[in-house]
Amino acid sequence: MQKANPAPLGLAGFAFTTWMLSMVNAGWYSAHDLGMVLALAMAYGGTAQLVAGVMEYAAGNTFGTMAFFSYGAFWWSFALFVHFFAAGVSAQYVAWYLLLWGIVTFYLWLGTFDKTRALQYVFLALWITFVLLALGDFGLGAFLSTLGGYVGLLTAVLAFYTSAAEIVNVSRGKTVLPVGPYNRAA
Repeated sequence: MQKANPAPLGLAGFAFTTWMLSMVNAGWYSAHDLGMVLALAMAYGGTAQLVAGVMEYAAGNTFGTMAFFSYGAFWWSFALFVHFFAAGVSAQYVAWYLLLWGIVTFYLWLGTFDKTRALQYVFLALWITFVLLALGDFGLGAFLSTLGGYVGLLTAVLAFYTSAAEIVNVSRGKTVLPVGPYNRAA
């Protein structure tokens, strides 16, 4: 019996939550609208990705385990931070949090070089998002945080597309939504 591929679930949870937070970061909505993001961060962005990480672990996929567990934990830590601890924390301290997530994302992006182009683009855009948001919080210009929000929206679109491609292509038994070639030698 073939096991289900958890990647579409993890990518969709990530994409949905990233889109909602990025609308706030881009300035489309205010911080008062973060309640919906927190709910998604715990229920879909966080929990669904943790479940996907467990499934990737069972399948022996180190990359998928690391990525889904990490970003599932990111969403839970984000929700806990905003809900319980954000008051009084300096923007520069938040910048370090974002920059360190950028480091994790950078080496995960390097790990996508033997995967599809679509997945490479998701991780590249996410890495740029974290760096821009961190630079903005380090005080190098609010426009960087806003730009980070827009790149976050692009990240979400790329993740939604990659998730949809995994579902549609397998369901149809052919490539309907191209994801680009694998870079590993055949």
